[in-house]
Amino acid sequence: MILIILFWISAFIIVWAMGGYQLCLKLLARFFKNRKLQKDYDIQPTVTVMIVAHNEEKVIGAKLENVIDNDYPADRIDYIVTSDFSTDATEEIVERFIAGHPGLRMRLHRAREHKGKTNAQNEAQKLVQGEILVMTDANAMFERNAITELAACFTASDIAYVTGRLAYRNTDNDTAAAESVYWESDLAQRETESNIRTITAGNGAIYACRNALYFDLDPMKCHDAHMPRRYGLQGLRALYNPDAVAYEKAGEVLEDEFRRKVRMNRNILPGIAEAIPCMNIFRHGWFSFFYFGHRTCRRLLWCAHAVVYLCSFLLAFRSCFFRLAFGGQTIFYLLSLIALKAGARNKLLKMMGYYTMTIGAQWMGVFNCLMGRSKATWDQAESTR
Repeated sequence: MILIILFWISAFIIVWAMGGYQLCLKLLARFFKNRKLQKDYDIQPTVTVMIVAHNEEKVIGAKLENVIDNDYPADRIDYIVTSDFSTDATEEIVERFIAGHPGLRMRLHRAREHKGKTNAQNEAQKLVQGEILVMTDANAMFERNAITELAACFTASDIAYVTGRLAYRNTDNDTAAAESVYWESDLAQRETESNIRTITAGNGAIYACRNALYFDLDPMKCHDAHMPRRYGLQGLRALYNPDAVAYEKAGEVLEDEFRRKVRMNRNILPGIAEAIPCMNIFRHGWFSFFYFGHRTCRRLLWCAHAVVYLCSFLLAFRSCFFRLAFGGQTIFYLLSLIALKAGARNKLLKMMGYYTMTIGAQWMGVFNCLMGRSKATWDQAESTR
């Protein structure tokens, strides 16, 4: 009986995370169709744009040119580049750029400790004077109106955070195309969550928060994931603005994408524990519902798949249903591995392989957590530059 209960609970987690929750949000979007993102382009708070870089000599020059080419009032914006112990020409390129633009309010901050992106942000934020802090990565290129779009969303005092829309530029590549399909589905969910109440996670390429509400975070964690969570628990709102657009290359090499996802899952086990206070739906309302479907169930996929597979194997002798369940999963995983190994051209097989790779990255994240191998520092994927 226990095995059957575990099977169905785990099966529900998988189905809800990968289909049920999305369908529910589509129904909710129809019910709340009159709720739309509110913007006010006249408020124009002071803005500081923070660019985080580690050995970004290939893209930092283009990033600086891109970010200053915006339509926000020049007297209400400044810039800070925070370098996490770059050992290439990144810092020299930034210094030359600043020297070549004497009228531009831009500074370079060299992180005092080599502890990764979050630590570099924590250090540089102490120098920020703007009311709104916009944070971005060195390889993410903004649309000209992106900063204006982010700032225009801070229309109420309970709005603490706004994230924009990251679009991938290289969807003609198989690996990048698979990530893009997943990502577009994720963005559609965020739009509904935002319109109803609040989102549960942002994106490191383009997001903003009220500088007064910034908080130092453990270097092992990421602000784009933890800010919406922290603010949601405080009754504040985190919004998604699809008109604030940044462009980036997705990983074109499967190994790059796998390593990126392993890095994203470096805190997967602590993340499960952190979800517990978010589950009080009587206190947190919509935030709890969104967090369970969008974050908690996804973080549990590695475990849910293992439990479903093991339980169906152990129960296979009891009924035809569990024999079919075990056989179906075995075929799915075998086809996925073949697709990954052979580079299948069939779209369905490619998506199966990509999904299985994602679950594998979660398992590697769990392993790294247990073995103490998770680290805050990072090496960028070359295929995304």
